[in-house]
Amino acid sequence: MTAITGKFLTLEEYLKYDDGTDSQYELVAGELVAMPPESPKNVQISLFLLVNLLKFVPINRLSNKAEIVVGGLRATTRVPDLVVLTDELAKVLQGSTRSTITLDMPPPALVIEVVSPGKANEDWDYRYKRSEYAARGIAEYWIVDPQRNKITLLTLVDGFYEEAVFVGNTLFVSTIFPELQLTAEQILNAGESNAGDAIC
Repeated sequence: MTAITGKFLTLEEYLKYDDGTDSQYELVAGELVAMPPESPKNVQISLFLLVNLLKFVPINRLSNKAEIVVGGLRATTRVPDLVVLTDELAKVLQGSTRSTITLDMPPPALVIEVVSPGKANEDWDYRYKRSEYAARGIAEYWIVDPQRNKITLLTLVDGFYEEAVFVGNTLFVSTIFPELQLTAEQILNAGESNAGDAIC
């Protein structure tokens, strides 16, 4: 992610910001940060999870474009790769002109980040977003890491995330979606011939 130097905005200014391009941004401590396009592998993993989660939740509770306002001294927003909304949050967002989950709204049930290559991206996903999503009260946070070949499942317990790591043929076990019968390998190898067998 690349900071746009000199562009410090309030949340209200950010929500109105339009530079006339299709570029996507996050607001990080008041600073406008450009998000680069995802790699094909990351897109395949996100789509694979989306298709599999649609077996258990209606389409109006899934989003790959929702942005979440998280706490901090300066305004910060995050745009996860996938978001699963609660029924209550889906009702609140119904009819909105922008998929922005503000601080006065209920938190999502789940956020999923697929880690992009590079140390800076790892720091964002493993460190900063972990504390931000916990403070926001998000019940589960999945960090899918194709570079390290692992999936970290973070479950909110008493305001802090408890961590479980899944690799290889280990069955990925979510408390929100216990019926999701996928291994870490199937998720991480999404788009390859053997991963497609999981969609039936």
